[in-house]
Amino acid sequence: MSKLLQPILITDRLVLRAHTAADFAACCTLWADPDVTRYIGGRPSTPEEVWSRMLHYAGHWQLLGYGYFLASDRATGGIVGEFGLADFHRDIEPSLGATPEAGWAMLPQFQGRGLAREALGAVLDWADQSMPRTVCLIDPDNAPSLRLAARLGYTEYARTTYKEHASILFERPSAR
Repeated sequence: MSKLLQPILITDRLVLRAHTAADFAACCTLWADPDVTRYIGGRPSTPEEVWSRMLHYAGHWQLLGYGYFLASDRATGGIVGEFGLADFHRDIEPSLGATPEAGWAMLPQFQGRGLAREALGAVLDWADQSMPRTVCLIDPDNAPSLRLAARLGYTEYARTTYKEHASILFERPSAR
């Protein structure tokens, strides 16, 4: 999929677009924040890990036609977070199969304003056009993400362990 075909999603307050190499510093800031990574890996990411993550995102768009969006504030252009869909081929039981997995990470200063719901809602509206179902994996202690998933229509279907951490698997059928 070429960059020209990667969608740009615009909401009332956000612009969501595919990552570029120029986003590296902003992504390093996002993934270096311990509040962001508390339930995603449990530790801040190094710049090398952030670069690898960005390459994975680009690969998703190229190979699968979907991936992660970088969300920025429409008014200021400042980076808010990342929201999207992926197939990480997780070694997990039950298997996620080829079902796209929703995920999100947002800078703490933007939390609590409904922006995550706005961003992920736009991503899922876009996904509903071609994906019959999406899933997500959430740490049971991550109360804000559990609330967000419920608001977006995700329901629990299994409890499991992933990389020695308790996890809850959720699913959401397409709204179409």
